[in-house]
Amino acid sequence: MSLFSKQIDKRIAAYQRELIETHYREVENMYRQMRGWRHDYRNHIQLLKALAANGDMDGVRAYLDELEHDLSTVDTAVKTGNPMADAILNSKISLARSRNIPVRVDARIPVRLRMSELDLCCIIGNLFDNAIEASLALPEEERMIRVYMDMKGSQLYLSFTNFTAEKKRKKSGRRYLSTKGEGHGFGLVRIDTIVDRLDGYLSRNSEDGAFTTEILIPQG
Repeated sequence: MSLFSKQIDKRIAAYQRELIETHYREVENMYRQMRGWRHDYRNHIQLLKALAANGDMDGVRAYLDELEHDLSTVDTAVKTGNPMADAILNSKISLARSRNIPVRVDARIPVRLRMSELDLCCIIGNLFDNAIEASLALPEEERMIRVYMDMKGSQLYLSFTNFTAEKKRKKSGRRYLSTKGEGHGFGLVRIDTIVDRLDGYLSRNSEDGAFTTEILIPQG
């Protein structure tokens, strides 16, 4: 292996470590919010009892509406069947929504995956980070990220679609050229490296302002 290749590998490994640490911080933040809401649960109940005792049913309804809205911001709505996928998806969804990016997810992983949690984390995390980055360049009303995950036979299928300010991006090999920073490029390299190592299939498509990445990874 050449000195240049070794340097690239070291930089990719450092980026991967930073990426994983970021993911865990996001998960920690999400669960911290949930613990805070649960901590306040008793106070909420006491206040509702006081409103009910005074016959203030309008107050009860208004307070319940507030609680419902508050809970929706921390509820782990995505339950794929895989704990690591749930943690990464929900943390990224929380991050995207905090930046006013709507996310639609349809994800099911009903079997135990043979690929490592580290590989799964890197793929989902990088795909989501790239989608969030591209969405931030758009007006809020044009932003949207769509995620689909399911088993197709013995293969895990992932599809990420986001809208982009570029109508059609230029392609080099199987990767699209980007004007983004260094981390963005390493993220794409990490995805390609993992998919290749696992004998998977990867396709990227840029059409009419929408960018889609599709991945198939054998699990049999």
